[in-house]
Amino acid sequence: MAAGRALAMTALVAGLSGCGLLSGDDGASKSKAMDETDAIRIVLNADQPDLSKGVLYDAQAPLHFNVGFGRHGIACAGSTFQEGITPLGTFKVNAILSSTKFEMDPSLVTKSGKSEVELRQNLFRDMNAIDFKGDGETGEYGAGYISLAPVENTDQPFRFNTYDGKFRWYSFAIHGTNDDSRVGKAVTGGCINVNQAALKTLLNTVELGDEVVISSDSPCLS
Repeated sequence: MAAGRALAMTALVAGLSGCGLLSGDDGASKSKAMDETDAIRIVLNADQPDLSKGVLYDAQAPLHFNVGFGRHGIACAGSTFQEGITPLGTFKVNAILSSTKFEMDPSLVTKSGKSEVELRQNLFRDMNAIDFKGDGETGEYGAGYISLAPVENTDQPFRFNTYDGKFRWYSFAIHGTNDDSRVGKAVTGGCINVNQAALKTLLNTVELGDEVVISSDSPCLS
């Protein structure tokens, strides 16, 4: 993380379950004091999703932003990602995708079987053109997609594949939305969503390898 930048979560959170997977005490994933190595800190509130918050600090002023999360709840740290469930834990940014920005861990580029030039030109455009609900609506990632990989070594279903005829990178992520009213609600497929203004700042600030800590004072699914 560049000097003068760090993300912290300052909102108090209380509530119940959210999306995710795995059992055990989630004490390690509960909200904690800001660590200078964290790039992004997010705290989820399962009882009152509109109180779920993230905070980004830069050299000028902190950016506080609302977040939405998975429609099926919150999972304990160390869980395997499941559709509709948002996992808690510490993650690292391994790709930053938008119409104007392409940064991806070289190992993922190799894994894709495509050239970096091809991915830069087509990947986010094709991902954002997917009609997930089959209703003709696209653009559900908004202006960008920040892919996250868990720091803890766990089996995950993340992969390149074809969905709705479009080649995509399937992963856990922070992304935008085509409807800002969906932010602050438990409505996503498991990812964290943010409004377009917040996403623009995140896309211009976050770097590959930055850490993202997602916590909650709510019990997590096991």
